[in-house]
Amino acid sequence: MHETTENWMKSVHEFGQAHLLKFWDRLKADERMDLASQIQAIDFRELADLFAGVEKAVDWVELAQRAQPPAAIRLQEPTPLFSSQAATECGEQAIRDGKIGMILVAGGQGTRLGFDQPKGMFRIGPVSNRSLFAMHADSLRGAMRRYSASIPFYVMTSPATDLPTREYFESQHRLGLQEDELTVFCQGTMPAINAATGKILMESASRIALSPDGHGGIVSALDRQGILKSASERGIEHFFYAQVDNPLVRACDPELIGYHLLSKSQMTTQVVKKRFGKEKVGNVVSIDGRTHIIEYSDLPDEAASRTNPNGELSLWAGNIAVHVLDLKFLAASAQNAGGLPFHRAMKQVPFLKEDGTIEKPASPNAIKFERFVFDLLPLAERTMVAEGDAADVFAPVKNAEGAPTDTPSATRAALVAQHNRWLESAGVTISPSVKVEINPNWALDADEVRMKIQKPSSILVDTYFA
Repeated sequence: MHETTENWMKSVHEFGQAHLLKFWDRLKADERMDLASQIQAIDFRELADLFAGVEKAVDWVELAQRAQPPAAIRLQEPTPLFSSQAATECGEQAIRDGKIGMILVAGGQGTRLGFDQPKGMFRIGPVSNRSLFAMHADSLRGAMRRYSASIPFYVMTSPATDLPTREYFESQHRLGLQEDELTVFCQGTMPAINAATGKILMESASRIALSPDGHGGIVSALDRQGILKSASERGIEHFFYAQVDNPLVRACDPELIGYHLLSKSQMTTQVVKKRFGKEKVGNVVSIDGRTHIIEYSDLPDEAASRTNPNGELSLWAGNIAVHVLDLKFLAASAQNAGGLPFHRAMKQVPFLKEDGTIEKPASPNAIKFERFVFDLLPLAERTMVAEGDAADVFAPVKNAEGAPTDTPSATRAALVAQHNRWLESAGVTISPSVKVEINPNWALDADEVRMKIQKPSSILVDTYFA
């Protein structure tokens, strides 16, 4: 332990959190050690400042008034800064040279899907019934096959998903990855506090109510667990970043990586054209020459509906959580502990009362604090924004069937539609209502499909190309 018992107990009392020790005398020796370890991990001053609102409040209305569309490589841009071909060739070479690793953020549980396991284990393959984890691993292995390269796969979990994720990968023989190609690591946590009093909530007599510190916690987690150092020693210079709930993302997309490299960007983000002003995606914008993301819930209606003379949305770029990150930039950011701001979220959190019973509140009672990875964008000296076609890059599965968007059936339909387009471009006729699915180990894209299929053909039943 980093502090003596006297020191951390002093901190507990100094910051008005003595209730953490209310049941200390009743705890067994191992429970005391566990609780002491949890307490020592807390930065009480930081937590007190966060509750008091010492962190700078954001005036979203004022910020949105200054927001402009980002400088970006658009799909229909007649004279792009870099050609698609040049970017693709540059990205492919970086993959072949072993300079690229992949980060998959997989800390979420499938609660909104009615699935009580890590979301990555949810089965989404339209024909194969593969899991989200398998879809991403196969996409990565497809890239390794094409470019004759080993690409390390870094999977970030949360305390709730860490053990079952590790057990899943072990039971599935790492989904075909070599032992040195897979690293599972857990993000950090922050205590949940009573929204009225600032008191840290306890989930039991020996356990503090902790929650994941957000996908922005990846910066400190990569540093704390030695991954930035080991990746650098391996020759990795850039990370391709994606979230587990989007199986349409192409692992280590060479074109996006190429735009990142050619522009000497520290952080590159892929976006899609928003369908309407208040679509529930982050808004990628430029403010005073820096790239920012304003969440849809923070974007005022006036800014969301603002249009150009041609009638198109002014703030058009929707964030899909696909990034390319420079390793040196991440390492520098990790040394700046205050670099990423915390965001507040009001949540319902069960807690231990003074009489030793558990209360399950009927309404939000607690503040949870989390960091977002996209807050790295305004810290970067050089960024790049590149538009992707939503039909090819974005079909997240977030909600159970019956919801208006982002359901399993919608995601499966998007996968089938993409693979239909690939096959039809190769001269294949597909019977209506037939489902097709292509494993990236068979073909990564439409070009590879055309190479595999040399003559016109028809598909009359559900088919899985693997």
